[in-house]
Amino acid sequence: MHRVAARFLVPFQPSRAAEARRQWAGTALVVAAVAALASGACGKKEEAAAPAGSPPAKRYRFAVMPKALNLPVFTYARVGAERAAKQLGNVDVIWRAPEDADPLKQKEILESFITQGVDGIAISCTSADLLNDPINKAVDAGIPVVTWDSDAPRSKRLAFWGVDDFKSGQIMGEEAAKLTGGKGKVALMTSLGAENLARRLDGVKESLKKHPDMKVVETYDIKEDPTRSAEIIATGMSRYPDLAVWISVGGWPVFVRNALDPIDPAKTKFVCFDTVPPAPDLLRSGKVQVLIGQKYFGWGSEPVKLLAGIKEGRMPQQKVIDSGVDVVTKDNVDAYLEQWKRWEKGEE
Repeated sequence: MHRVAARFLVPFQPSRAAEARRQWAGTALVVAAVAALASGACGKKEEAAAPAGSPPAKRYRFAVMPKALNLPVFTYARVGAERAAKQLGNVDVIWRAPEDADPLKQKEILESFITQGVDGIAISCTSADLLNDPINKAVDAGIPVVTWDSDAPRSKRLAFWGVDDFKSGQIMGEEAAKLTGGKGKVALMTSLGAENLARRLDGVKESLKKHPDMKVVETYDIKEDPTRSAEIIATGMSRYPDLAVWISVGGWPVFVRNALDPIDPAKTKFVCFDTVPPAPDLLRSGKVQVLIGQKYFGWGSEPVKLLAGIKEGRMPQQKVIDSGVDVVTKDNVDAYLEQWKRWEKGEE
């Protein structure tokens, strides 16, 4: 913010010295009055700086809530949220969630933010239906709520920012069909309860209807726990040694390096959501053939910007804002990683 200094211009005319003295005296009185007002304001809490003549900018406290703290994809969302807050200059981000993906604990934390009276809430919903009531309660209390990554579409949330999950699932199904020639057994991996994952799974199944020679033999519930990936994959490969392809609608198997060890990539392909490390290394090694990337930094930055706009009277033009996805293969992974470096630096 730039402060504009007031200037008192009193042209000096020798023949009117008395008049000049009177003007300077008036100026002195004005300066003294301003000083007295400034002195009286010293004990008050200061808001963010604003241009002279305009009211101070209000500071906002926004709660930004991922599903869980132990899922690495959300680390980048926090970077994006805090980066946006710094750019806006009058926003403080409170980053809080359960350590593990626990719907009841997430609901408790959300309700605590409503009690605290934060200025806005941005949340990735572990269980959409469980959170409908507290989201509605927040909005009714005048606290705007936007969702990101995982939506609560049946709530009063004001906007959602993230991928089109159904369309993303369709992309995964088509990529799997390309890898297998449209034939073979398919195993699916998801986490039941989350709106975004359910929509992706629906998209996969819809896409596979076009390929009647591809049969889904089992759908595994990982319960948002990456450490269960190795066990589930080992179990699946033991039960279905002729499996043609795995499709995981979340990134759990690529958040750890050894989960895919039971798979022979010459026989069984792997299509997975998420591109955060070490996923690109697994793709380069041939253990994964297709990764679907999301806008991880945008998960944090865009909801914070939406909330700031809402607080200033600018409602989102769309209730559902599709961020798009990145389809990453061995052919374009190097270019994708170069783009990733730019995102890390804040170069959108």
